[in-house]
Amino acid sequence: MEAFRALKSRNFRLFFSGQSISLIGTWMQKTAVCWLVYRLTNSALLLGVVSFVSLIPSLLLSPYAGSYIERHNRYRLLIITQVVSLLQALALALLILFKYYNIPAIIFLSLVQGVINAFDVTCRQSLMVDMVTDREDLPNAIALNSTMANFARIAGPALAGILLSAFGEDVCFLLNFLSYLPVLLSLFLMKLQLPEIVKSERSIWSELNEGFHYVSENKDIASLLLMLTASSLLVIPFNTLMPVFAKEIFQGNAKTFSWFESAAGLGSIFSAIYMARLKAGKDMVKILITASLVFSLSVLLLAYASWLPLALVFMALSGVGMMAQTASINTYIQTHAAPGMRARAISYYIMAYQGIIPIGSLLTGVVAQYLGPRLTVFLAGICGTVATAIFVNYRKKQFPPVADTSSKPATGSVFS
Repeated sequence: MEAFRALKSRNFRLFFSGQSISLIGTWMQKTAVCWLVYRLTNSALLLGVVSFVSLIPSLLLSPYAGSYIERHNRYRLLIITQVVSLLQALALALLILFKYYNIPAIIFLSLVQGVINAFDVTCRQSLMVDMVTDREDLPNAIALNSTMANFARIAGPALAGILLSAFGEDVCFLLNFLSYLPVLLSLFLMKLQLPEIVKSERSIWSELNEGFHYVSENKDIASLLLMLTASSLLVIPFNTLMPVFAKEIFQGNAKTFSWFESAAGLGSIFSAIYMARLKAGKDMVKILITASLVFSLSVLLLAYASWLPLALVFMALSGVGMMAQTASINTYIQTHAAPGMRARAISYYIMAYQGIIPIGSLLTGVVAQYLGPRLTVFLAGICGTVATAIFVNYRKKQFPPVADTSSKPATGSVFS
């Protein structure tokens, strides 16, 4: 089928199957951590802190990770990050299994995972081009990767809701540890032909500087990264408050919280399937603008939804918008960045996405303490709408309408 054409590549097929299992475990653990922290503390601020420490390393380390990865074998680095992630998951599982409910320890282990992810995510994204046999299948592989991630976002919280109610948090953490075994097996079975690593005579700091100048001077890529930064800071962190919505506003429990996560995941997977089916010639910037509006307006409407099923509908729509927004930016950058700058360009995407979210999560937690969860989420929707309007106005001034070439990479792109 056209929507799954990238799976004909053996290496990507292995990666896809292994990651599918691992990501379900990751989302189970994420849901369990959020619920555990809020159950123990009843603090929206601490929810923001946990999200902050798990993602802030992406802001501080992603540019360095991009330059470091370009100097080393990305396949070996990916195996190392997965092994270290497995050990981190084991430590957290043992902590909870022995009922050592220590919030500082949970926060520290979340920080460790954040440091690992700063390298792991950039490495996985930059390795994607080497997993597909036909380079024309790269956009489809990116969309399928997003589909996989968002299916896990449905299945993980749904399973977590059942397991949390029936067995408690420790089972979720143990299963996440075990979920790393299939992905390691899939990596060991791969047969990748990577380009030879040419040892650079320059320092990594000069390459960092070169990467920054490349991204900042490319107005096309820079405008998309700024839009993603605004969304990551002001809109996406609204989901930090979903445990509060589930428990306090809708008088629910862990299962209710899992419904919110699963609703967003369901919307995301529909959006990802749409992205996977896109044919050449589609304008990713137009998709980005539409997705950003859908995302912002659905968050705005979610804020004051008083009926749980309606709130879940708006949550699903937010998943549709958020996934299409981030995937369109990711696809655009991977298909337009020069080969020698790809890992560094992707690292700035990771920084603008995962690196900025923790600051937004902390900000969201602080604002919610003073203004309440509903008004905080409403303001997030307003900010997203305003940011989209500013982005549209900027693009009109900088890039007057011309013949559509959005799906065709420029000279020196990934297909060179």
